[in-house]
Amino acid sequence: MMNLLDEINSPSKLKKLKLDELYKLAEEIRNFLIYTVSKTGGHLASNLGVVELTIALHRVFNMPEDKIIWDVGHQSYVHKILTGRKNRFSTLRKYGGLSGFPKPSESPYDVFAAGHSSTSISAALGMAKARDIKNEKYNVVAVIGDGALTGGLALEGLNEAGISNTNIIVVLNDNEMSISKNVGSIAAYLSKIRTDPTYLNLKDDLELILKKIPTVGNNLYKGAEKLKESLKYLLVQGMLFEEMGFTYLGPIDGHDIQRISEVLERAKNKKGPVLIHVITKKGKGYCFAEESPEEFHGIGPFEIETGENIATVKTNYSKVFGEEIIKAAQRNRNIVAITAAMPDGTGLNEFKNKFPTRFFDVGIAEQHAVTFAAGLAANGLKPVFAVYSTFLQRAYDQIIHDVCLQNLPVVFAIDRAGIVGEDGETHQGIFDIAYLRSIPNITMLSPKDINEFRIMLRWCFEYDKPVAIRYPRGGDFDVTFPFNEDEVIIKGKWEILKDGNDIAVLAVGRMIQFAIKALNRLKINNNINAALINCRFIKPMDTILLESIFKKYNTIITIEDGVIAGGFGSAVLEYASEKNYKGKLIRLGFPDEFVTHGAPAILYKKYGLDADGIYEKILMNI
Repeated sequence: MMNLLDEINSPSKLKKLKLDELYKLAEEIRNFLIYTVSKTGGHLASNLGVVELTIALHRVFNMPEDKIIWDVGHQSYVHKILTGRKNRFSTLRKYGGLSGFPKPSESPYDVFAAGHSSTSISAALGMAKARDIKNEKYNVVAVIGDGALTGGLALEGLNEAGISNTNIIVVLNDNEMSISKNVGSIAAYLSKIRTDPTYLNLKDDLELILKKIPTVGNNLYKGAEKLKESLKYLLVQGMLFEEMGFTYLGPIDGHDIQRISEVLERAKNKKGPVLIHVITKKGKGYCFAEESPEEFHGIGPFEIETGENIATVKTNYSKVFGEEIIKAAQRNRNIVAITAAMPDGTGLNEFKNKFPTRFFDVGIAEQHAVTFAAGLAANGLKPVFAVYSTFLQRAYDQIIHDVCLQNLPVVFAIDRAGIVGEDGETHQGIFDIAYLRSIPNITMLSPKDINEFRIMLRWCFEYDKPVAIRYPRGGDFDVTFPFNEDEVIIKGKWEILKDGNDIAVLAVGRMIQFAIKALNRLKINNNINAALINCRFIKPMDTILLESIFKKYNTIITIEDGVIAGGFGSAVLEYASEKNYKGKLIRLGFPDEFVTHGAPAILYKKYGLDADGIYEKILMNI
């Protein structure tokens, strides 16, 4: 039998398939996804859950004339396959290859870039309003998961769209999951609708019965709107979406292509905002992903037969953070942990099990998480907010206004700082130094390796003011430093790792591991004797040591895994200017551009921040 997937390179061909062929296509897509992602890694469970939904969307709408906006975008692989990118899927998330998220520069079918949660409704409403102002005619559809609906921005978008009288369709993909199991009152509300759709079934039955009455049926049906409204309030408590101004359709089986298509067609013909509630199963079609959707949300290469990750498991920063916060919580009953829908990714699962009353998963709501932490701290507790660098950006005002302005003892455990890699522009954690260091009252640290990370964490858990500790994804490189379990961290003090007379290298965090290799090569190959300083405190800086460096060295090089603009090197440059330093100061970091997706080793090399690149840049500047 012909492989249908090989014949589909655009949505127009999809529209010609019969219903039984569409289900065969869905099966082929699932098999293709499982095979491909097992080689490349990526977001598997979320994509397996939206196969039929995506097929129905492309069957009913005329993309790219009609616009579809994928919230977050980690569920857009099926969309990419159906829009002519199947043959490039072996390059998924690789440098120069397909992005793991919607990317307008990649295809006209990707109409809005995504990567962070809860943006789709606001973006879709903006597109719909632009369409209306320009007197254009096309459909605008936002596809958002129930997890993303916990984000404040999604609720802001719903709030505006509901009163807009604008034709916009919101497809709520409800799989009871974000990355982890959903939490909160919105999740509970959706569960109520899923499990007790009494009114919805009755409403459909009423519509069919009235329309079948000869001659007067349609008029009678139109006159029955008030009756339906009464039934709605009688049988379903809340009806949140209709109260907000949406026509609510659902819940419907998100794996029933025919039913989804019918409801999408109905939505196209309704005036004003429409919300379609679709129930799907995350990981559908692959038993391991169905059983462990959290593990298969974002996964590296794996064995299809067993579901086991191929990568060698080694100690990583997230795991160490989880171990150390448990030890700290055993010593200090005031320590509480907060996550924004990522207990597994941030290493807090075991803490959650050991201290359930001191663990808070607030959903995808980073702004709330920070102010919630501020409230806890204001009432005598020691909150630790574990969050990826890229997602902490979403709570910038709360960091300033609610934590730092009041000088409250909140710990920001900033995971995935620096290069994250394959998730690309939307996820690289390269802005945190620049966006935090200008805030008064905050202290900021970064460890050179996992051993130092353990000691720093213990210091942070005891510190009584706002503190941020940034650390990378994964583990260390093949560089080891002497470890002193009893080492004392002193606020604002740096560490001299290597003495030298020719130049001084000031490095931050894991960049120390690249720098030490580069400096060893300089000594062996070029007889250049460089000093290496572990700038473990990004803020405050060790100004006493820094002033002695200004006096001793004519060339200073700073190295950071963050943006150059406003980063650590900028802080050193500012202080050098203040002290009238006359030497050369070279800043190494990421330039004024968004860093694409690809393996971290490739990206460090591209920007000259690996050992070879640092070696070459030092030679060029001495």
